[in-house]
Amino acid sequence: MNEIIQAPPAQPVSPPGEGGGAPFAQPAATGSPRRRGKVARFSVCLPEGLLEELDTMVERRGFRSRSQAIAALAHDGLVEFAGEVGEGAVAGTISLVYDYRKRDLQATLAEIQHRYYLLIVSSMHVHLEHRNYLEVLLVQGPACELRSLTNELASCKGVKSGRLSFTSAAIPPLK
Repeated sequence: MNEIIQAPPAQPVSPPGEGGGAPFAQPAATGSPRRRGKVARFSVCLPEGLLEELDTMVERRGFRSRSQAIAALAHDGLVEFAGEVGEGAVAGTISLVYDYRKRDLQATLAEIQHRYYLLIVSSMHVHLEHRNYLEVLLVQGPACELRSLTNELASCKGVKSGRLSFTSAAIPPLK
């Protein structure tokens, strides 16, 4: 069972141009399947419009509570931050759209992927309209190396777009 601890109180901050307001009531957090352990309770002050948008997201995405939604948003932000600072291993995808008719492009992309084989868990491609392929690589490793791989692939002549998306902390290694 998760133990609930009280987080140190934060100083209330009023939105610019507004007086102070009471933070909204928050049900106790129930823990996350991603992280087990102690759960901290804290207050959050939000502008009313932002709170209404949060409540709409909670309802439409099927979260059980605001706490669950805020935890998911915090997790996504922390994964993105880990990707920005380049510390530790992360997992994600690299999505490429390219013109398969471009001379030697597929061989060049394959050669680059072979050099980075320790970072690439899996790949697949699908045929799109107008002579384009969509290739998706499932990757994991240090964020800075994943960015280098993405930049090298995306800079090849004939690649129309290349995007790295971090999705979570690193997945367990294959054995």
